Amino acid sequence: MREHESEFRKRGANLAAIGLGDMRYARIFREETGITFPLLVDAGRIAYRAIELRKTTFFGLFTRDNFAARNRARAAGHRQHKLGKDPFQLGASFVFGPGNRDLFVHLSEFTGDNAPMTSLLAAIP
Repeated sequence: MREHESEFRKRGANLAAIGLGDMRYARIFREETGITFPLLVDAGRIAYRAIELRKTTFFGLFTRDNFAARNRARAAGHRQHKLGKDPFQLGASFVFGPGNRDLFVHLSEFTGDNAPMTSLLAAIP
């Protein structure tokens, strides 16, 4: 998301990320990634549980989809940061609109299953 932040801003969107770690972990993550948008901490997994986000398993880390996602990330110059509070927790991507509307929802099915930036950007009115 960091690489596309200016595209989101040009469309009038604001970005935020939610992580599971504590404030110390969030500070380290912010320094390592260079993100400038808000990074919220959900140490109690309240948002994760409310949305019913999936988790992977130890064996899920070795699936073909996960392997392909790791290779794509590595080829794009990304690297694994320190493991967070729950390395098996899968993520999600959302675009919310005025009036409390969900314009786009992507719930990750495996590690590295991120919503395409083109889909996220296309969801912004």
